[in-house]
This record gives sequence, structure tokens and C-alpha cells, in this order.
Amino acid sequence: MSIRLQLAAMCFMMIQAVTFFAGLLALLLSPLAREAMSLIPFVVIGSAVVSAPLSWWLAPRLRARTWRREGTVELLR
Repeated sequence: MSIRLQLAAMCFMMIQAVTFFAGLLALLLSPLAREAMSLIPFVVIGSAVVSAPLSWWLAPRLRARTWRREGTVELLR
């Protein structure tokens, strides 16, 4: 398993939690709040769909600063 995939998997749940909260908040503050019980599954699916590419995009950026600042030899110690 590549390091990018591992980082993306760790970030996925955190990003999904934030996007789910934002979607749920938008749903509950909108006029659609009366149908919230039937629309929440769409919010869950939508947050998962949005979180996957965001976590894949964010993963190499989490690694870049450490490698630039400390170098590869410092990380192995």
C-alpha cells in the first residue's frame, strides 16, 4: 500500500466528518428541514463522494512539508 493511500485513508474520515457536518447544517437550516429524515442518507453519500477526492488531493501535501524541512535521512531516525 502506498504512503499516499495510507495518508488519504487517515484523512478521509476527518474530511468526511467535516463535510457531513456542513451538509447536515445546511440541510437543517434550509426549508427542507421538514424532510430531513429522508434526506440525511443523501447527505451521508454526498459527503463520502466529496471526501474521497479531497483526501486524495490533500495526502501529498501533508507529506511535502516534512520532507522539504527535515529531509529523508532525518525521518528514518
